[in-house]
Amino acid sequence: MRALPHGATVVIVRPGPPTQDAYGNDVPGPQVEIEVPGCGVSPRDSNAAGTNEIRGGRDTVIVGLQLFAPAGTDLRVTDRVRVAGVLYEIDGQPGAFTSPFTGSAGPVVAALELVTG
Repeated sequence: MRALPHGATVVIVRPGPPTQDAYGNDVPGPQVEIEVPGCGVSPRDSNAAGTNEIRGGRDTVIVGLQLFAPAGTDLRVTDRVRVAGVLYEIDGQPGAFTSPFTGSAGPVVAALELVTG
């Protein structure tokens, strides 16, 4: 997947290369921020229904976002992602696929969860 022409620009926030503190312990270095233009972003609900239907007597609850980044985007489970100024954690392992029909690379897909606290 190429960058979406009307997609959103998100920012990957990644821990920097480790450095050592005064006692010789490894500590994360300064954060690195990487802009990724052309991403698709959609709401993600708690029951994966994809619609606002009532299940078990409860309305669907939005629990985060689904990110579709251009093919080849280096997205790691330890990264955070800033979307429209809001910081999200990656929920699970980001994934990517190749179409079995065309051989073209699909998007890098990740579930995002709002950072609280």
